[in-house]
Amino acid sequence: MTKSIIIKKNGGPEVLELQDVTVGSPGPDEIKVTNHAIGLNYIDTYHRSGLYPLPLPSGIGLEAAGKIDEVGSDVTEFSKGDNIAYASTPIGLILNKELYLQKMLLKFRMEFLTS
Repeated sequence: MTKSIIIKKNGGPEVLELQDVTVGSPGPDEIKVTNHAIGLNYIDTYHRSGLYPLPLPSGIGLEAAGKIDEVGSDVTEFSKGDNIAYASTPIGLILNKELYLQKMLLKFRMEFLTS
C-alpha cells in the first residue's frame, strides 16, 4: 500500500499523519512514479503551520526523485524504468508513489548521481 504524509489541520509536527492512499493507473498524459528521494524544506513547515495556507486536507512536499513504474498512452518522452526528478508542483510529494503529468518531470541518467 502506498503511504503519504497528510495534514488535516494546521499546527506543529504533531499534525503530520502517515496514511495509506490509493494511486491508480496513469491517465493518457500521466506517469506513475515510485519516489526514492523526497525533499523536505523549510517552506513545508510554513504550509504545515498555515503561514502559507493550503486547502486542507493536503499533502506536503514540493520535490522528489524516483523511477517510472508506468506511463500513460500519450506519453512520448519517458519510459518505464527512467530515472526522473521534479520540483515545485504539485504540493504533496511526501509519498512513495504518485501520478504526475509528463510536462512536470525531468529525466536524468544515474551516472550524475554516482560520479
